[in-house]
Amino acid sequence: MKILKKNRPRGNDPFAIQEISTRDFRLNEDRNLDWVEENIGFDNSVEVEDQEGEARGARKEFLGLALSQKRLTIFLIFIFGILGILFAKTVYLQIIRGGHFREMAEGNRIRTIYTAAERGIIYDRNSKILVKNIPTFSLYLIPTDFPKDDEARIGAIAHLAEVIKVPPLEIEEKLGEVSSYSFSPIVLRENIDYEEAIRLKVESASLSGVELKLESRRKYSKGDDDSVQSLSHILGYVGKVNKEDLEQHEDYNSTDFIGKTGLELFYEKFLRGQNGKKQVEVDALSKEKSVIAKEDPVRGKNITLTLDVDLQKKLEEITAKHLKAAKKSRAAAIILDPNNGKILSMVSLPAFDNNLFALGISSKDYESLISDSDNPLFNRAIMGEYPSGSTIKPVIAAAALEEGIINRNTSFLSVGGLRISSWFFPDWLAGGHGLTNVTKAIADSVNTFFYIIGGGYDNFEGLGVSKIVKYAELFGFGKKLGIDLPNEAEGFLPSEEWKEKAKGEQWYIGDTYHLAIGQGDLLVTPFQIAAATAVFANGGTLYTPHFLGAVESVPPPAENYLIRENFISKENIEIVRSGMRQTVTSGSAERMLDLPVTSAAKTGTAQWSTTKPPHAWFTAFAPFTDPEISITVLVEEGEEGSRIALDIAREFMMWYFTR
Repeated sequence: MKILKKNRPRGNDPFAIQEISTRDFRLNEDRNLDWVEENIGFDNSVEVEDQEGEARGARKEFLGLALSQKRLTIFLIFIFGILGILFAKTVYLQIIRGGHFREMAEGNRIRTIYTAAERGIIYDRNSKILVKNIPTFSLYLIPTDFPKDDEARIGAIAHLAEVIKVPPLEIEEKLGEVSSYSFSPIVLRENIDYEEAIRLKVESASLSGVELKLESRRKYSKGDDDSVQSLSHILGYVGKVNKEDLEQHEDYNSTDFIGKTGLELFYEKFLRGQNGKKQVEVDALSKEKSVIAKEDPVRGKNITLTLDVDLQKKLEEITAKHLKAAKKSRAAAIILDPNNGKILSMVSLPAFDNNLFALGISSKDYESLISDSDNPLFNRAIMGEYPSGSTIKPVIAAAALEEGIINRNTSFLSVGGLRISSWFFPDWLAGGHGLTNVTKAIADSVNTFFYIIGGGYDNFEGLGVSKIVKYAELFGFGKKLGIDLPNEAEGFLPSEEWKEKAKGEQWYIGDTYHLAIGQGDLLVTPFQIAAATAVFANGGTLYTPHFLGAVESVPPPAENYLIRENFISKENIEIVRSGMRQTVTSGSAERMLDLPVTSAAKTGTAQWSTTKPPHAWFTAFAPFTDPEISITVLVEEGEEGSRIALDIAREFMMWYFTR
């Protein structure tokens, strides 16, 4: 082996270049080391000899202990492992998560603030405002800007609680529901008036993360400064978006409002508009310093309804008056233009004040509404399902005429009912109505006639359940009509298959008899009766009842809401119309005779309970020869349709045609 040996410097010159010589050496064999190292100044643990074996004086030179190959490998793996971890972490922080951390850093100085778009205004058919926007203020807290230090946080909460006059615990609970680094605003106070907003602005100025914003709220019309609460079921209301809303609509923010019920929900896409946004620079307290970029919000589109608020007000007033006089509380009434399906008025009582929801309803008020046994939040006109009673009889008559089972002159003898084996199916008039044709059967609501044409008797073959269901569907029963309000009910048309599956029973002729007079398992909505009545009024066309008249800057829809037409011949329609006219001239609605115009009608009494009064139905149209309106009234537990339901319709039509 070689070892370097250093020569002494020449003379006393400390800067003289030193010479280094090399000698061979070998390690003592007892150390069992097998590698070579060139070095100067060895550790004294290993003796070194030159080739001649001479000892190098008193001073011995030694080579230090070396690492084994295995230990060196482990050491290098450890070092490179640590370096690899550090490199991977650097890549993750700088590249993968770099954008996130840049956003966080930038977010401490530059913020994107969203500006809510004002919702569109809703007008009635005569351009009277039904829903508008009013300015209001809201106070928000941005969690990420609120102090994080425990002591500072406690002090800030105490200060804030004093400013907004709530217990500190309430603020702590709200903060506890979200991440401390969340940018999503927490609502502290809403619907703040101008004077209160000024106070809050001043007193919260030193609080980091507290922000006062100018917003708008919906104001629902009360119709010429008088209450028209029944509009609540039509207009609906808006509310703050919830978790489900945000999951379904990606373009909404946590502070946005969204239609919850009624037209506010159904026409959300038109009314909502498009939010704006601006990038602002904020100071140390996260208060806005300057605007960097701005995108203005786009206001929602105004919509005009087919509804007439004056008719709505009058119909509600008359209905409420008669309910009070009869000590009843639940009813629905509908006014249609039968020539196109336009809804002129729709009342469901009891109703509610939708402004309570627009302002953020209190738990006390909400509990009062949902615990009310009359269920004021329930829209009976489209959601209520009831036996139709005799209001279905014009449809059954039209079906029998169209199938050729009867004609205008077909007559049956009514003696008070029919007996099938041990079962008796009564007429409503003891002793019966005598010889009855189709127009008299409609006018006097003769059950016997409809038992026979519906289910047959002796050698006469009636329609049968299948054909009854077929024609009922053609008139719009058993399915949604497509009204532009949410939660429309379908009603129900029973069938042989349904009864066997649902009840495990076969279909009897008595089931057909009941179906033919609007009883049994048949269920309809007030709007379905109204739409079917309009078919007879307009000469044979079924329309979808609808509220939408026009949308600002949107072309009128191509469709005219026509569902079907000419499914009953004009001749047969006229026969049924004659029967409905006879209902007024000599039948169960004679009290309509004093109207200033001719009218046609049908009364109905719907049995539904063995212990409670029947529901009262009345449906009519006028003038008879060129109808302008049709009216349908349902009074829950109103007893006979020729009483309270007729009285409501009669008084309204008297007002309408004499105003």
